[in-house]
Amino acid sequence: MQFQGTDAYVATDDLKMAVNAAIALQKPLLIKGEPGTGKTMLAEQVATSLGLRLIQWHVKSTTKAQQGLYEYDAVSRLRDSQLGDDRVHDIRNYIKKGKLWEAFEADERVVLLIDEIDKADIEFPNDLLTEIDKMEFYVYETQEVIKAKQRPIVIITSNNEKDLPDAFLRRCFFHYITFPDADTMKRIVEVHYPGIKGSLVTEAMEIFFDVRKVPGLKKRPSTSELIDWLKLLLADDIPEDILRNRDTRKAIPPLYGALLKNEADVHLLERLAFMSRREG
Repeated sequence: MQFQGTDAYVATDDLKMAVNAAIALQKPLLIKGEPGTGKTMLAEQVATSLGLRLIQWHVKSTTKAQQGLYEYDAVSRLRDSQLGDDRVHDIRNYIKKGKLWEAFEADERVVLLIDEIDKADIEFPNDLLTEIDKMEFYVYETQEVIKAKQRPIVIITSNNEKDLPDAFLRRCFFHYITFPDADTMKRIVEVHYPGIKGSLVTEAMEIFFDVRKVPGLKKRPSTSELIDWLKLLLADDIPEDILRNRDTRKAIPPLYGALLKNEADVHLLERLAFMSRREG
């Protein structure tokens, strides 16, 4: 079972090697990288490439590890007991299965995505150590052990916003998705916009990478934002000459809202343009 990439996803050789190494070692693949570099899409494409079902667990700041296993609704059971509902006699009626339980009980092998694990608190990864190691967990209410029928391919993503515990990291195979270089970026653009005019891509990418190089940006534009910007350029039929011969006295690129996401970065580029005009 080897991941070789798909027509819809440009996977570098080192990324394909990391995915296949994690599968061979039967360890979770921990993917870190800037937002918008295709970490979540990787899990989708691994599932597509291998013909497996994808189960997605999107982590939020309030998410607890227990929710991935199961949740026991004691309040509903108490209410039903007061109403004389016969369902109260089977506690299983009040247990909601989580994404890990869903993956563990699948008859076939699945891909399990734990997305943006660094959004949760620091105890979240620690609380999953046993489940990741042994691929099983204990349900206290029913006194049963849930074991994985088929060990899932686990892909965990992180935007690198906070450090993860060492004990958790030891159980993972790690890969950092570096920001695509110009050649890789052209291949990514071609996947999204087959047949797009090469000169337009060249001019747009030159501006894009120039913006990313500006020191002091709070948020550098990502791959997904370049794709959005190109979509707008194509939709508005922006001539290449505007990109190629853009007036340096203008502060920011056309349709900059697709690239810059906060006023501080807009003001920064405006100040740099003002200084450039004075020096010129």
